[in-house]
Amino acid sequence: MKNLSVNLSNFMMSHFLKLMNSINNNKKNYIPTNLFKIICTYFSVFLILVNVSFATQQPFEVRKITPPRLSEKHLGKHILCHRPMRKESPAMYVEKIEDKIIAHNYGHGGSGWTLAPGATKYVVNLLKEKLEEENLSKNEPIAVVGAGVLGLFSALELLDQGYTDITILAEFFDNLASHNAGALLAPVSMDNTPEMQKLIDQIGVEAYKFYKDISEGRHTIFNKRGVLVTPTYFESREESGLEPYVGVVMQPAKDVMLDFQNGTTRKMVAYDDGIFINTHILMHNLKQALKDKVKFKKVKIDSFKNMAQKVILNCTGMGSKTLLNDDKMVSVQGHLIMLKDQNPQDINHMILVYFDKDKTKSNFKIKRSFYMFPKKLPELSNDDIGVIGGTFIEGADKNTPHEEEFKTMIKGAQKFYGIKD
Repeated sequence: MKNLSVNLSNFMMSHFLKLMNSINNNKKNYIPTNLFKIICTYFSVFLILVNVSFATQQPFEVRKITPPRLSEKHLGKHILCHRPMRKESPAMYVEKIEDKIIAHNYGHGGSGWTLAPGATKYVVNLLKEKLEEENLSKNEPIAVVGAGVLGLFSALELLDQGYTDITILAEFFDNLASHNAGALLAPVSMDNTPEMQKLIDQIGVEAYKFYKDISEGRHTIFNKRGVLVTPTYFESREESGLEPYVGVVMQPAKDVMLDFQNGTTRKMVAYDDGIFINTHILMHNLKQALKDKVKFKKVKIDSFKNMAQKVILNCTGMGSKTLLNDDKMVSVQGHLIMLKDQNPQDINHMILVYFDKDKTKSNFKIKRSFYMFPKKLPELSNDDIGVIGGTFIEGADKNTPHEEEFKTMIKGAQKFYGIKD
């Protein structure tokens, strides 16, 4: 490439000088010497720019990827989940309602795992300030309502801050959205104001450091297999949501060409230090770390008013829509399919691409996407690995399951990879 640019520059300069000499030798077209020098200077600069352009232009790195097997016999469990998104911003603040001090930590949409460590620390620090202001000791009973990732991380953070009397209350402790999440570390399915987004980006950076430490075995209570640092592919840097992390905790993305070895290629951007979170492993680690240090109580909370504890940490997700009459809360429905009988080496990366917005058969707004992550359920064999998704259907709940979207999702995945039926 470099030799080509040099030869082209020499060729263009040689013919330019011949042309200018020919013009100067013709008195009718005489060009003054100073003007001639200026033209030559500008033309030389042009050639330098051409040369630099050729020299710096690098071909795309081609990465060969074997698509997952997507025939019917390779499709496992179909999962329907609901992301608790709060319009404008997640709730991360402390308030006093009558005699109760309530810290809120909910509404993070599809970014619960991405933000949980940082959001929890942020909210617990706010609560700590309020308790000190109220002259309450660290022996004050505290109720954590909700047993998803935010609830468990909140209880752990309270322990780390020295609080001694903690009870986790929830209607359910297993098979939660926190277990079923993908889970790629990236801020997705959120609706933040610009000011809130700045805070979200800061919290995300802290969370990235936290998970990276787990992957390197620096956390004693978390199994390093719970986090995988792996190449992650998007169609653009903007769509990734990860650019605020670049230069702080992540390396810049690379422009690459994915070759699926079936005649289909895709131009993508690659973040080679993307983070995949094995949610089942980390949820198990969190419960094990808490089981002898906090109390667990299975109960449905219908009102904070009648609770025995004066201090409450609210991590109820969609439950806050009813508990607090929070009309900013929106359920964002998602569809996932676990894969089975795969070659694990083919599922060692992540992909997320977005398709066009549309409407479902029941007239809900939908944003379809395709993603593939190396998720594995603990009870399955090593070859039963991988999850594909997904959908983002605002306002849909369990009463409107949109089962037809599973088939649409498979077709979208096959089209992306160039797999023919």
